[in-house]
Amino acid sequence: MFSRRIFRPLLALAVIGSAGVLSAGQAQAQAQSQPIAPDTMAARVQGCTACHGVHGEGTDNDYFPRLAGKPADYLYNQLQNFREGRRKYPPMNYLVTYLSDDYLHQIATYFSQQRPPYPPPAKTNVSASTLARGSQLVLNGDASKNIPACAACHGKGLTGMQPAIPGLVGLHSDYISAQVGAWKSGTRHAKAPDCMQQIATRLSDDDVTAVAAWLSTQTAPANPVPAPAGSLKMPLTCGSEPQ
Repeated sequence: MFSRRIFRPLLALAVIGSAGVLSAGQAQAQAQSQPIAPDTMAARVQGCTACHGVHGEGTDNDYFPRLAGKPADYLYNQLQNFREGRRKYPPMNYLVTYLSDDYLHQIATYFSQQRPPYPPPAKTNVSASTLARGSQLVLNGDASKNIPACAACHGKGLTGMQPAIPGLVGLHSDYISAQVGAWKSGTRHAKAPDCMQQIATRLSDDDVTAVAAWLSTQTAPANPVPAPAGSLKMPLTCGSEPQ
């Protein structure tokens, strides 16, 4: 009787233990049979593409801009700005908090090389006079307010300039307004001297609306690559742009 009492628990433990070994073996076999995700930049940046589109083309959400095709140094500067708190958007600040400069540059280079098509121009309900004011500011500026033309830095085709000036075509008007407004209010910063902050403070709210509306209605040029570095003589010194 004594031996039976000891034997039965031991037998139960043996059965449980063998089942555990079998289950672990099955789990390992199943894990080994699963395909391993490729270690590519396309796989690594899925946290970015969830908001900015598979190829960084942007989405219908007004506040998730196009990344594709922008100069690598511009994208790199923005990732640094989010990491260092010069730009504030909690999901972005969180995503890049612990990423190294080298990794940020890899991400920036990846998206700079993407070339998805641009969306069709947006329709706008602003007045013709507002659009005319936007066109004036973008293409010619306003000397009376010491505002240079957007095209003077962002290029005649508004596709940006290498190595660090972004294109402005293909962006939603609300996104443009929000970013200029952030510069005006001091919640967005760039490396000093912060030329965009200087320009933004000279724009009235109506000017911002006009610029954003006109830019959003523009068609991307057939060859939307950024202008070569140094091809434009910039009217202001910008800390984020190599001198």
